[in-house]
Amino acid sequence: MIHKSVKITACVLAAAVTFTGWNITADAANSTSVLPSGGVGLTLTKGNKLETVTTTTNTKLQIETLVEQSDIPAEQMEAALASLEPTEEDTFRNLVIAQVNNYVNVRNMPSEEGQIIGKLYDDSVGTFISEENGWYQIQSGSVTGYVKGEFCVTGEAAVDLAKEVGTRIATVTTTTLKVRTEPSLEASVLGLVPIDEELVVKDEVEGWVQVDVEEGIGWVSTDYVTLHTEFVQAESKEEEEKRLAKEEEARRQARAAAAAAAAKKQTTTASSGSVTTATVSGEGSEMGKAVASYGLQFVGNPYVYGGTSLTKGADCSGFVMSVYANFGVSLPHSSSADRNQGSAVEGGLTNAQPGDIVCYSGHVGIYIGNGQIVHASNSRTGIIVSDAGYRNVLAVRRIF
Repeated sequence: MIHKSVKITACVLAAAVTFTGWNITADAANSTSVLPSGGVGLTLTKGNKLETVTTTTNTKLQIETLVEQSDIPAEQMEAALASLEPTEEDTFRNLVIAQVNNYVNVRNMPSEEGQIIGKLYDDSVGTFISEENGWYQIQSGSVTGYVKGEFCVTGEAAVDLAKEVGTRIATVTTTTLKVRTEPSLEASVLGLVPIDEELVVKDEVEGWVQVDVEEGIGWVSTDYVTLHTEFVQAESKEEEEKRLAKEEEARRQARAAAAAAAAKKQTTTASSGSVTTATVSGEGSEMGKAVASYGLQFVGNPYVYGGTSLTKGADCSGFVMSVYANFGVSLPHSSSADRNQGSAVEGGLTNAQPGDIVCYSGHVGIYIGNGQIVHASNSRTGIIVSDAGYRNVLAVRRIF
């Protein structure tokens, strides 16, 4: 007999899976508390790959035992087991997705008398564990508890909805990734993207994914990115309290830094470039308006990939970082990381104020009011003013 250890990451999607012609049957764990997905256990931490799926312990042990006991060549067995790998649609069936105006409470027991331990916001996702008297037990983020089933969808109803509420992300794994006009290494280069940048995926073909970058829609090789689907998850009561406290402290520090900068009367002279006619407008904090006004000074200056100089050239996150640095605020040189700075602006552009950071797939800018942003766009246009809605907005973050 040929013995070989095989790591099983496939799920069994029916009560039994039969290896045709070999007369081998693996029985899945049978439980009435589990959806008809074979008991997939899917961990949904932010950024986790949906491909990371494990079976129930009983099923895994049964299959591994079959591998050890069979006379089938290891290569053939591995091929058969590989055919059991769940599709993305399979994993979606085991999700619980909130469909409410704001949020549904997560309780420590399947009753409205249960203690509230967290919130599952609209379109947020958890993993189905069991059902009891119209309540779903879920695991989402750090929260494990119960939500009222009438406010959520799961099973088959969750499949299409998951594709709508989830965001497919390609994370760059090479120092400088070339985005091409076509899915071919022979195609011309549309733009460059730095390592660890996260890009929204528009389409997927074998070996390539179509992504949204500042220069337009292009293609990148899957050899240089990792793919996963992101979902918003539940927030525990403790996490909410810590988040609110952190956001308030960030605002306090930003105000203090801005006051110190104003006291020193720091000034920077922009190089001679084209003068913009755009002005800061709308309601908002005085410091936010000051940030937006300061950023406008550099319209007409060049875009430089990896740059941080407001006069000699900066890329998108370098521009935002350097503008805010003038006010004593330290921001990362990464458009992806900017999506977690400050506090979230509920309603996105609808409630944006001057100085807010507007985040896109692989790009970031500063809101100046009147539906516009100032940003280091690309090497052709340099630092310019654009309609804030010219691309799909992923997040709006407020520092002041």
